[in-house]
Amino acid sequence: MAANINLLPWRAKRRKQREREFYTLLGFAAILGVLLVLAGIFFYNARIDHQKARNTYLTRQIEALNEQIKEIEQLEERRRQLIARKEVIEKLQADRTRMVHLFDELVRTIPEGVRLTAIKQAGPQLTLEGLAESHSRVSMYMRSLEDSDWLTSPDLNIIDAKGEDQRSRFAFTLRVQMTTPGASEKKEEADTFASAGPGGSP
Repeated sequence: MAANINLLPWRAKRRKQREREFYTLLGFAAILGVLLVLAGIFFYNARIDHQKARNTYLTRQIEALNEQIKEIEQLEERRRQLIARKEVIEKLQADRTRMVHLFDELVRTIPEGVRLTAIKQAGPQLTLEGLAESHSRVSMYMRSLEDSDWLTSPDLNIIDAKGEDQRSRFAFTLRVQMTTPGASEKKEEADTFASAGPGGSP
C-alpha cells in the first residue's frame, strides 16, 4: 500500500523563508544604496568645500597682488614725478649756466665798430639788433658768431643805412641760434646707441 505524503505545508514554509530572505537582502541592498548615496554626497560636499577654500585663498592672494600692483603703480608715478622734477631743475640750472655763457659770448664775439641795441629771445633763437660802422663790421661779427661754441648759424635779416654818423652808419638785425658745446656729439652718440639696439651693433 503506497504512502500518501502531503508536501504543501513544507512548500509554503519554504516559500515564506525565501520571501524573508529576499526582503532581507532587499533591505540590505536599500541600506547599502542609501549609504553609498550618503557617502557620495559627503565626498562631493568635501570636494566642493575644498574647492571653495581654494577659491577663497586664491581670491585673497589676488586681492593682495592687486594691492601690491597699486603700490607699485603709485611708486612708479612718484618716480616719474621725481624724474620730471629733477629734469626741470637740471634744465633751469643748465639754462642759468647757458645764459651766463651767452652774455659772456655776446661780449666776447662783438668786434670793434659794432654795438648791440636790443636782444630778443624766442626759444633757442636770438634776434640781435645793433648798429655798425660798415658792412664789413657786420660780416666780421657774423664770422665771430659762427666760430662761437655757444652761438651758431647767424642769419642777417636787415641792414639799413642810418646816416652820416661814422659809429652807427648802418642798423642791422640778425638771427642766431643758441647751442651747447658738445651737444651735437652727444646727440650723435645717443642716436648711434639707439640704432645699435640691444645687441650693441648697428
